[in-house]
Amino acid sequence: MAKRSYDSERVRQDVLKEAEGLFSRKGYTATSIADISKATGHSKGHIYYHFKSKEELFVALAQQTIRSWGERWRERALTCSSPSDKLYAIADFVMNNYKQDLLKAGQELAALRDVQMSTLQALYGLASTPIGAYHEIISEGMASGDFRQGDAERLSLLFSGWLGGLNAYVHTLDKESLQDLYRETVSLFLRAISE
Repeated sequence: MAKRSYDSERVRQDVLKEAEGLFSRKGYTATSIADISKATGHSKGHIYYHFKSKEELFVALAQQTIRSWGERWRERALTCSSPSDKLYAIADFVMNNYKQDLLKAGQELAALRDVQMSTLQALYGLASTPIGAYHEIISEGMASGDFRQGDAERLSLLFSGWLGGLNAYVHTLDKESLQDLYRETVSLFLRAISE
């Protein structure tokens, strides 16, 4: 009798793919491991082999998503001609990539009373990717003389806070109005840091 072939990485990726769709459609709380098992055709045991809990699965999915975000941003950044152009481009990029249903599921998870501290730390740690991109742009602008010398880390956090504040409106304002606000934010920021 031939032994069945088991591709562990393929199973893991199947689980992540199906879980993303379920979490995005149903939310974190309403999605169960049984739902994911049914959608993938893999047993709950196979899922728990790869992920100790639903929280761990969600964190792995969120980390995979933010890695993809970073890769897509790096490709987009190559089309920009200056640090200022990159700030406008990343503001648009953030706006257009914030309306994800998976993000709402992550916010739902983070708001649960019994969420593990390690899960919260991992979810909040995802912000290091966009903040790192802001830091890179600001540092580049300082090095080229386009931006005044200063504390690039601090300025990155401030820029992140400005964009993060606007992100609260992605579901309530029309795209054109929101885009105007993002662009105005970048203009104000540039006035503050430009030579």
